[in-house]
Amino acid sequence: MKLYNALINSNIYISLAAVSLTIGTQIQLGMEPQWHPYLFIIFFATLFEYNLHRLITITTKKEALNQDKHKWVRDNLKAFYLLMICSAIGFICVVFLAKKEVLMALAPIALLTLFYSVPFTEKINSPLRKLRLREIPYLKIFLIAVVWSSSTILLPIIQTTQTFNNYDIIAMLAERFFFVFAITIPFDIRDIEVDKKAGLKTIPLLLSEKKSLRVSYILLLIFFIIALVHYHNWYMIIALAISTITTMIFLGAKKIKMLTHYHYGIIDGTMLLQGLLVLAFYYISIL
Repeated sequence: MKLYNALINSNIYISLAAVSLTIGTQIQLGMEPQWHPYLFIIFFATLFEYNLHRLITITTKKEALNQDKHKWVRDNLKAFYLLMICSAIGFICVVFLAKKEVLMALAPIALLTLFYSVPFTEKINSPLRKLRLREIPYLKIFLIAVVWSSSTILLPIIQTTQTFNNYDIIAMLAERFFFVFAITIPFDIRDIEVDKKAGLKTIPLLLSEKKSLRVSYILLLIFFIIALVHYHNWYMIIALAISTITTMIFLGAKKIKMLTHYHYGIIDGTMLLQGLLVLAFYYISIL
């Protein structure tokens, strides 16, 4: 249990979820699952960004360390800073192993991710001094879905020498976007009171909690319908069907919502699960 808590609180868990989705992408593109430098880029980039966001929060808002969600950082401050350093070093090391095209594709995604957490400027008289992309009304959730779908799909496409049909790429981007969008809504529902006090505009504040959950269900259905039309092999349909059904259960089950790591363990874990399901059924299909 301590290891599970550490994996979640250190953001290693969400970084593994990003890798899992990317390996799933390889299979969805018709490739054999393989280890590539971009998988390590995605792992270390995710690890660094999520911890950077946390670092900015606890350094700009000292009271944040007293919040429950930052308890692990408070209790393991040295380990947290060491993790930040290791993730940065790891990212720099694997960058040298990646193709130039991969780095060029990663650059705009990295900038979007950076400005999600960091203000545009520190100039005192500038109206952008405290503005972060996540604070633009209703943009936060779209930004998260765009970054996750593009980074976990486009990098494998650019890395390989294979060519792919534009229809397949667009369909996969749409699938991933709708899925990530659907599972991000519960985080905004959780933060509804905090966002209200901060003056942030989010979907739950606009629609209410119940209606926002309905939006999540609709998005998951759209995700699966696109996948159903897109893929023509049984193992992919079964894997994504299980992913859709389990995610819907996790979104709606009241007892599951009461668990300690509901958001960072279970909801984030739906991405890890989807990649693992695609991988498992792929190997089952070739037995």
